[in-house]
Amino acid sequence: MNMITFSVTACEETGGYVARWDAPSGGGITTQGDNLTELNEMIADAVRGWFSEGERPQSVKLHFVEDPELAVA
Repeated sequence: MNMITFSVTACEETGGYVARWDAPSGGGITTQGDNLTELNEMIADAVRGWFSEGERPQSVKLHFVEDPELAVA
């Protein structure tokens, strides 16, 4: 497996993000972070824990269900 894709949604309760990947064989990974930097760290940690070293994907793609908005004012 070269790549897996996480669906990312904003968490209305915490203001952070929730990422989910469904394994083809059942189960999967769900994790969250307070911001995008933390979310990336949590996903990387979860992927390292889910897959054995020889089966780990080479990359992870994030699919944002809704485009994030940046407040600049």
